[in-house]
Amino acid sequence: MTCKETLKMLNTYGWSDALQRDFTPFADVGLVPARVTVQQRGSYRLVTETGEFEGRISGRLAHEASLFSGSGGGHPVTGDWVAAELKGGAAIIAHILRRTTAFTRMAAGTAKDRQVVAANVDTALLAASLNADLNMRRLERYLATAYDSGAAPVILLTKADLCDDPGPLVEAVQAIAVGVPVLPVSAATGQGLDALAALLAPGKTAVLLGSSGVGKSTLVNALAGADLMATGEIREGDAHGRHTTSHRQLILLPSGALILDTPGMRELALWEAEAGVAAAFADISTEIEQLAEDCRFRDCAHGREPGCAVQAALADGTLDVDRWGSFQKLQRELAHAVRKEDPLASVAERKRWAAIHKAGRARMKAKREWGD
Repeated sequence: MTCKETLKMLNTYGWSDALQRDFTPFADVGLVPARVTVQQRGSYRLVTETGEFEGRISGRLAHEASLFSGSGGGHPVTGDWVAAELKGGAAIIAHILRRTTAFTRMAAGTAKDRQVVAANVDTALLAASLNADLNMRRLERYLATAYDSGAAPVILLTKADLCDDPGPLVEAVQAIAVGVPVLPVSAATGQGLDALAALLAPGKTAVLLGSSGVGKSTLVNALAGADLMATGEIREGDAHGRHTTSHRQLILLPSGALILDTPGMRELALWEAEAGVAAAFADISTEIEQLAEDCRFRDCAHGREPGCAVQAALADGTLDVDRWGSFQKLQRELAHAVRKEDPLASVAERKRWAAIHKAGRARMKAKREWGD
């Protein structure tokens, strides 16, 4: 295979000049570049310059990954670019190349470990079904994580053919996702698929994220023009779905774009997503900053303090109660995660709240004295 043909194959899967520079030290020791297209229970499928290979990680990489179990970034994930050794018809993954983006969540059942769901993604397609399970608070959480990953978010409102009037729901989602494309789509009728395809460029990677039953695999099949992924029906009783995708798979579409399907994630615990939360709630953050200028006290925590302009705006409907509550909830969740991971942060957080309560008691005491 010529160098030109090699580059063409790699470019199909998103190879770039930056990746070529990062890979140079590994090329010098005889390793080859590859991208992880399937990750399933410790086994991998890789695409290389000479075709597809089943892969496993080297003993050294496994040892290094175990040392960083708390960071969750030690093992390869779907979408990763790696340096591999081709040996006996299989690929042995020796190194993971630097990730440009990483979609991360807190691993289920743990207090400190994170899980990298997908790597090197350009666009995060956040799917939610236009049925009884459409949940704005869950969408906000997905948006925060998408922003934190570095990928550009797009919201897909699936199964639009089952909704008599999607307009009000689209407007409600647009209100919590300022500046984010919101597309009602239907794999059954084709509605919105052209607009979605226009957002997926050749050589660029998109990841589909959402709860089970929202139709992610059905969308992949529609875009691919073939039944590549297993699909299932939602339950009639509660509009929730069953898992049909059991692993993460990167698929090359006929258009040349790449799309990564993932198992459904109903719960999405945030991990170090302060920047993502700030971006997802940029509109309300700005509004709160403006309102805070009119608070009676400069250090107002916007709780029960007298003369709080934020609480007044909540009371008269100027500030959305649900969105404010969601913003506070995610901030508390992030602070809780930090305290669990870092004992010093926990001490600092207790001191901060002690100072807030002390200041509040002082203000109330002063208020009583002034009243006297």
